Amino acid sequence: MLNGMKHGALTILPLALGAAVYGFAFGLLAAQVGFPSWGVGLMSASVHAGSSQIVAVEQFASTGTVLGAVLAGAALNLRYVGMIASLSEVLDGLSWRWKILAIHVTGDENWALTMAERAKSPDVGAAFLLGSGFVMISVWTASTVAGAAIGAVLPDLERFGLGFAFAAAFI
Repeated sequence: MLNGMKHGALTILPLALGAAVYGFAFGLLAAQVGFPSWGVGLMSASVHAGSSQIVAVEQFASTGTVLGAVLAGAALNLRYVGMIASLSEVLDGLSWRWKILAIHVTGDENWALTMAERAKSPDVGAAFLLGSGFVMISVWTASTVAGAAIGAVLPDLERFGLGFAFAAAFI
């Protein structure tokens, strides 16, 4: 299992670097609309879905309602139902706790990478998914917190015409 996790962790690194930039931008902009860095970190570690986090923060910033933000983020995350269903064979044989953990750390990048690697070699499985997922959630959470910490001390970026950044990051 450890070798598979290590293989997943190393293979995902180039994608994790890209997610770090995206996560930093998200954290920076979330701080600009009033989210504290601890809140950004908690959201990143528990939700772990960049696009839905952006939508939720934008919704909250524009309406101020938590329910609307949660519903907007949840609607965008419906794609995970199909993604997780496609992992049934990969997760087969894991205990219930490991399955829940694997599902939690599954994101777009490590799901796609796991499926691509599995197409090349059927031996690639849950360990690869977990290793790549642990790297992605760690990098995502750290980069969003770093962005939020820096965003909290910067002047209002909207004044400089940078308010489009949320939409640009989402696209």
